[in-house]
Amino acid sequence: MSNNISQSFKQIDDILRKDDGLATALDYIEQTSWILFLKYFAETEATDAERAELAGKEHSYILDEKFRWSNWALPRTTNGDVDHDRKLLGNDLINFVNQELFPYLKSLRDISDDQLSMQYKVGEIFGDITNRIRDGYNLREIIEIVDQMKFRSLDEQHEMSELYEGHIQQMGNAGRNGGEYYTPRSLIRAMIAVLDPEVGETIYDPACGSGGFLVESYKYLLEKSDNLSTNDMEFLQTKALLGKEKKGLPFIIANMHLIFNGIKSPNIVRANTLSKNIMEIQEKDRVDIILANPPFGGKENESVQMNFPIKTSASENMFMQYFIKNLKQGGRAAIIIKNTFLTNDDNATKALRQELLTECNLQTILDMPQGTFLGAGVKTVVLFFTKGEATKDIWYYQLDPGRSLGKTNPLNINDFKEFLDIRSAKSDSDNSWTVKHDDLDKDDYDLAVQNPNKVEEVDNRTPQEIIAEIEELDAQAAQALKTIKELL
Repeated sequence: MSNNISQSFKQIDDILRKDDGLATALDYIEQTSWILFLKYFAETEATDAERAELAGKEHSYILDEKFRWSNWALPRTTNGDVDHDRKLLGNDLINFVNQELFPYLKSLRDISDDQLSMQYKVGEIFGDITNRIRDGYNLREIIEIVDQMKFRSLDEQHEMSELYEGHIQQMGNAGRNGGEYYTPRSLIRAMIAVLDPEVGETIYDPACGSGGFLVESYKYLLEKSDNLSTNDMEFLQTKALLGKEKKGLPFIIANMHLIFNGIKSPNIVRANTLSKNIMEIQEKDRVDIILANPPFGGKENESVQMNFPIKTSASENMFMQYFIKNLKQGGRAAIIIKNTFLTNDDNATKALRQELLTECNLQTILDMPQGTFLGAGVKTVVLFFTKGEATKDIWYYQLDPGRSLGKTNPLNINDFKEFLDIRSAKSDSDNSWTVKHDDLDKDDYDLAVQNPNKVEEVDNRTPQEIIAEIEELDAQAAQALKTIKELL
């Protein structure tokens, strides 16, 4: 079936490329996602209705009949054939979607007070997105392709989740904007392996993007615990995985991503995490684990800056304050951040490094290679820390995959093997070393990555050999230039 679904995704992308309202891979996944969601929702409702009937109960539908998939998307006759008299086409379809369907779906958020209810979730998902497909015949083609997809069985959902994940990865490969929402899955899995979450712990991503940290945490806990009790499974489904995301596109992608991986009603809130005064965070708000890749280089206005004791306009510095404040005592975090955080000499960053080292045990700094994030053009590190005790020793590991990273050569989990193997013992190697807290400069708490064990390669060629190589390269360049001139 997976080949069929993969082909369906390709067909949908080909149709979307023809539409005047769309231009990028981000547009394609946004529009595909809302259509997929409504089809998935229809199948979920149908399954719930069948179960209710078997139990001798009446099922209460969330959507009014007019707005159910079976009535507007692809209506059928009583014998199961497509009802061509009721099937909307062209401008009629576009007008219905834009003027009736979307306003109705958005209104559902105002009807329900329960933020975990599916009614509220539907309204929230459609609160900020619009149909951007302009050609009604393109939309009709896509609907008919999606209608053939099935989501009912666990196998079907698993296959859909794998392919949707691949679609998100393609979005990440599309450049800077896509990479904003996509963290390499091998890096996520390595971070989760280090923190080793347990069933019953709360796992939070306050800048969740496409939901990769939450999805991979869910998979990790399922693999780790073979026989979950009903209560444990309910906790994992409804309370264990928490996310916040302020942008509309990643919000819908994150919800779809979790849904396709088995979370029926994801606990993801549409909000700006930084808009809350961190001094108002109470114990009930705190979590066991934070996994995050906050936006690089963002800025916030003065009203948001007022929410943080250490005054700064840099969003990553605000997020770091938030992470520390939002962890329980003994809580653990793994945070991706620009490597400039380790060395910046502005007062805010120096104060924040001091707070981190005082309030938390910064156990590990993982130095990531250039090219980890496609199109981002920044060098990053991962900070692993536990709240509740001051830092003593910091173990550094400099990840070296031995190759240049790119679209065709991304990080894979094997690149993290040595890091994961020696991390518990914090052993020294060519790529790892330990720095004692007492050896840090107490004026600025500079945490720069300076590997004392890396042996620099020495060029042992003689001057004559170097000159000969230069001359050879010059000759090759001259020949190439001559060839080009002859072609002109």
